[in-house]
Amino acid sequence: MGRQSNAVASPGIRRGPWTPQEDKKLFAFVQQHVHGSWRSLPQKAGLQRCGKSCRLRWRNYLNPDIKRGNFSLQEDQTIILLHALLGNRQLIAKLNLN
Repeated sequence: MGRQSNAVASPGIRRGPWTPQEDKKLFAFVQQHVHGSWRSLPQKAGLQRCGKSCRLRWRNYLNPDIKRGNFSLQEDQTIILLHALLGNRQLIAKLNLN
């Protein structure tokens, strides 16, 4: 048995992979406007996506503040030190890294 959504698919809402054109529209809109309501953003930006999809796309892929790539040497050393001190208590380690 698969998990089913209780939400009814809204007509006109696009699903599936994002296109490069959609990414450009979302990126340009978010850069030019102060963050407001993610729910109203798709209509204002000319996207046929739901607000949640736009928010997730921005937070996980398009946001230029996302740190990509490998950990620095200092970050590696901090992780190793905290693991040696705290073990696998992930919440405590996460709080110390932020």
